[in-house]
Amino acid sequence: MDRKIEKKKWTIKKIATYGTGILLLLFIIYNFLLGDSSSKLNVQKERLTLSTVSKGPFQEFIPVTGNVVPIKTVYLDAVEGGRVEVKYIEEGTLVEIGDKILKLDNTNLHLDIMYREAELFQQINNLRNTRLDMERTRLNLQTQIAQIDYDLRTKKRIYERNKELFQKNLISRFEYEQSQDEFNYLSRSKDLTIETHKQDSVFRVAQIKQLEASVRRMQENLEIVKNKLENLVIKAPISGQLTSLNAEIGESKALGERLGQIDVLDSFKVRVDIDEHYIARIEIGKTGNFEFAGNTYNLEILKIYPEVLNGRFGVDMYFTDEVPQGIRRGQTLHIRLALGDLSEAILLARGGFYQKTGGQWVYLVDESGEYAVKQPIRLGRQNPQHFEVIEGLHPGQMVITSSYETFGENDKLVLK
Repeated sequence: MDRKIEKKKWTIKKIATYGTGILLLLFIIYNFLLGDSSSKLNVQKERLTLSTVSKGPFQEFIPVTGNVVPIKTVYLDAVEGGRVEVKYIEEGTLVEIGDKILKLDNTNLHLDIMYREAELFQQINNLRNTRLDMERTRLNLQTQIAQIDYDLRTKKRIYERNKELFQKNLISRFEYEQSQDEFNYLSRSKDLTIETHKQDSVFRVAQIKQLEASVRRMQENLEIVKNKLENLVIKAPISGQLTSLNAEIGESKALGERLGQIDVLDSFKVRVDIDEHYIARIEIGKTGNFEFAGNTYNLEILKIYPEVLNGRFGVDMYFTDEVPQGIRRGQTLHIRLALGDLSEAILLARGGFYQKTGGQWVYLVDESGEYAVKQPIRLGRQNPQHFEVIEGLHPGQMVITSSYETFGENDKLVLK
């Protein structure tokens, strides 16, 4: 007799199918809730530059280029304009103080001196004539006073005799009063003559002082003009080398035109051009150094030229120790110019990452070395080798410092 076989509801196949589905669903849920959802990119480790964050001495400096120039340069300018008449020496010659270099000729200056001399002689004659007039007037007044004194004594005797006769009624009142009036008139006339003499003397003295002052001024002006004539001969103001001379016989030179320069070659300094971005941070006393012939030499800023041309300004740096042997005028030096003092800091090597991140984040390599993730950071000072890390990194950590241009916006880099 046949027996009815009941069909099983849960077969092995069905259990396997449902189990696989459940596992897949759980895997999806796990990845969605607990898994790493960040964007990833596989990169070749050997193509990257990895740098270790360290702690050590840090000094902010910038690389600059300087040119060796003489320690002192004196420029020769035309104090007076004129035509080049004589050229005593050529450029490149070593000169001593007072050596003649050029002689200029200025016809107008010669005519000006002649005109001023004529004016001076005329003023001297005026002074001489005034003194003669004063002396003549003084003698005339003294003659007048002498005559008045003589007449006064005569009239006084007449007046006194008439006074006695009038008191005795021997002469008329009219005759007495007439002699009295004549005596009083002469007395008053003498006082007025003396007063006139005093006033005229004061006026003449003042006039002579004015003329004398005028003569002195004209003499001083004439001396100045004659000194200008001496300035037509260009002489060496210092001892050194005449490194340039821009003048030829017969050439006309204007007032103030640059004729050449003399360099003192006893020592040297370095003229450095710096980007205007650093103008607020450059001060007298800032130092720098450079390598030359296997040795390091130190420089110090002693002069700053504040004028900015084409985005740059200049400074003069002087050697703090000895001047390197063999250094030459015009030589180019590559200088490390310090902007701050030496201090301890957390350091990160410079690299191409900065162009992408602006120093706001980096790819920090995990301790396992298998991947790197974005890490926010904050950088401070910098020099050509390192950035100063203010926060976000610690010594010993590994950072990708090469360019990030091919990484896109991925949050994680898987290192292969």
